[in-house]
Amino acid sequence: MSAVVLAQHVTKWYGPRRAVTDVSFAIEPGEIVGLLGPNGSGKSTIFRMLTGYLVPTSGRIEVAGHDVVADSLAVRRAISYVPEDAPLYEHMRVGEFLHFMAGLKGLRGAAARAAVAAAAERLDLTRVMMLSTGKLSRGFRQRVSIAQALLGDPKVLVLDEPTSGLDPHQVIAVRDLIQSLAERHTVLIASHILPEIEKIASRVMILLDGTLLTVDALKEPAGDLVMQLAVAGSEEAVRRAVTAVAGVRRIAADPDGSSRYLVEAERRPSIAAELVAALVAAGIAVSELTERRRTLEDVFLELTRGPARVAA
Repeated sequence: MSAVVLAQHVTKWYGPRRAVTDVSFAIEPGEIVGLLGPNGSGKSTIFRMLTGYLVPTSGRIEVAGHDVVADSLAVRRAISYVPEDAPLYEHMRVGEFLHFMAGLKGLRGAAARAAVAAAAERLDLTRVMMLSTGKLSRGFRQRVSIAQALLGDPKVLVLDEPTSGLDPHQVIAVRDLIQSLAERHTVLIASHILPEIEKIASRVMILLDGTLLTVDALKEPAGDLVMQLAVAGSEEAVRRAVTAVAGVRRIAADPDGSSRYLVEAERRPSIAAELVAALVAAGIAVSELTERRRTLEDVFLELTRGPARVAA
């Protein structure tokens, strides 16, 4: 299966500043791919190059087999972009706005009416079609932004912070919507909310200072083992027993409870048994020792932390 989005050795300079450095990745049809990175890492620059708003300084980008520079009009027909806080024409009613956007995408007459009706139904907008966009809640504004992106049935949807500022119910609704979109579209999504990306995306790329650190963070090799420990004993005695075990990196009191700790240790098969033995030998009763599931946040911090990177 050929990639619907392909970036090859893409670099982007803004005058003397390099925003993106030698980035390469491929996205297959039907994937939901997350793009993570701190502010200023280059996410928006990559999105703008994918959608034809910016031209790469060097390298090549293809969308649906079309080069973003040589065949930009074909690329714009194949891709839709919903930026964070997407602007709407607030004097327009929702229906008017969607018909206007359909016209900009080359849809006319019956084709435009059918596309608007389908998008409105899919985004649950039929009850607000006569309201002005300026009177909508943030959740409905986000739905209208995504609805206009679906007009013309693009192969690729690019969503920048689609759940930013939404309440928990709205976040769940948008999450479910994005997952349903993958039935017909390839979705590239950026967000600062790592647990949301972990629930939505089939694959996660991480960008830092314009450099792509990984194209699949969820398959990164596991680092140190992190265990949750619950014991009955003084903190001083617990720390002394745990740190005496070879391979233990650190121990920290778990904010969830006074007798609970997080232990970071070298990943090897016998480490848990050695910890229990050391605690029991010190007269400390152990009620729990479980491995903490490695989350996307853990991987993100492992890849991006370090003195030089923190300083940057």
